[in-house]
Amino acid sequence: MKLLVNPSLDEVCSAFKDAMSSGEVVIIVGECEVEYEGRAASTLTSGERVVIFKQDGSLLVHRPEGYEPVNWQPPGCSFRASVNEVFRVSATRLSPYEVLTISFSKVKLLFSEKLQDRGTFSLYASEEDMKRAIQLNPALIEEGLRLLTSEKDLGEAGYADFVGEDSNGNFVVIEVKRASAGVEEVLQLARYVNEAKHRVNRPIRGILVAPSLRKGGQKLLEQLKLEFKMLSPERCRRELKRGRDVGLMEFMGLKR
Repeated sequence: MKLLVNPSLDEVCSAFKDAMSSGEVVIIVGECEVEYEGRAASTLTSGERVVIFKQDGSLLVHRPEGYEPVNWQPPGCSFRASVNEVFRVSATRLSPYEVLTISFSKVKLLFSEKLQDRGTFSLYASEEDMKRAIQLNPALIEEGLRLLTSEKDLGEAGYADFVGEDSNGNFVVIEVKRASAGVEEVLQLARYVNEAKHRVNRPIRGILVAPSLRKGGQKLLEQLKLEFKMLSPERCRRELKRGRDVGLMEFMGLKR
């Protein structure tokens, strides 16, 4: 691993070339200008930025704010570096032909290292996906539950994710959270339930649905006589997939 703080441009160029020949990731923080030529043309005037050169030949130029790069090049680029008053790096892509040129007038930091990443990426359901899974199969929350409506307007309290009716005829207010729920989410559900009591003339239950509870959540639920149902985004993802598979089988006449 190499880390240079406030290096000279000659030191930057030498370290960059060594890192590229070793197939390393390089991160440079400094003041630079960026020019692009290819299917279009653009110029980014001088400013302090973070530039990332990856092991696969891709390149990202980030400003101090925002998550999207202001300039980038895809994998497979070749890099050429030189120093002549500025440290200049060109990233060339052959098909289609594109060149991104970055000129550093000052470098505050250079980091380089060969990185390894053999991890797998799993994208589970979003909060909206969790709601769709519950609509598809309310038994994910409770057997015999019948949903009446979603996004129920409860006045100043807000909109409850679902209201429904359980097997005993109780009115049920449901709030769904993708992440671990805590005191704030419990109080949110309590507001919905309190408002519903002014509108419904029968027993009311409040159920908070989430993967887990944070500190203080369980105690407050008990104090307010509300309920918790553990439900993970992964379980909802499987339910949605099962629903799609069953629907496809029915469409193809494979299920009776």
